[in-house]
Amino acid sequence: MARRGPSAPPPAPAAVLLAAGASARLGSCKALVDLGGATPLARLAAAVAGLGGDPPLVVAGHHLEELRAALPPGCELLANPDWAAGRTGGLQRAAAARPGRDLLVCPVDVPLVPAALVQDLVAAWAAQGSPARGWLAPRHGGRFGHPVLIGRGLAGELAGFGPDRPLSDLRRSARPLLALETAWAEVLDDLDTPQDLARLRRRIAGD
Repeated sequence: MARRGPSAPPPAPAAVLLAAGASARLGSCKALVDLGGATPLARLAAAVAGLGGDPPLVVAGHHLEELRAALPPGCELLANPDWAAGRTGGLQRAAAARPGRDLLVCPVDVPLVPAALVQDLVAAWAAQGSPARGWLAPRHGGRFGHPVLIGRGLAGELAGFGPDRPLSDLRRSARPLLALETAWAEVLDDLDTPQDLARLRRRIAGD
């Protein structure tokens, strides 16, 4: 009997940029505000550009047409009509669009994540064997942030979720549940209000 060679590693994670919310507290589409000369969406698209493979998915909902008109080059738009129920419906559609793929989930609420952090996450994920039912999040100062990596098997379980079921339920069933300690405080950002936007702009300007 011929000996089997080692199995091929899974492909690179598929990037999912979550931009489906109404941005009600900010007052305009948070994915498209000016943040130091670039939009949060463009910044995240640049941060994940080195992953290779399929185009990053931009999950859109309330601001669908605005995002369609401003879609960064090389990205693919994915509509989530259940956007008002939360992020689960968008991730369901992303998992269906990228079947069998680990998902790197990047909310536009956390817009200043650098490409170096993305590379660190992907390297840490590969070092753990790219666990099919794993979950990996960056941790800074004892707090978990974003983006997160969700294993392909765990992502496949989203098909059985209702769109309003919280993603914390998926996280609780992850095996293993992993953390990457990082010096990048940007993983804890939360772009939600005009005050948040002003704070991030000051940081970019070096004030």
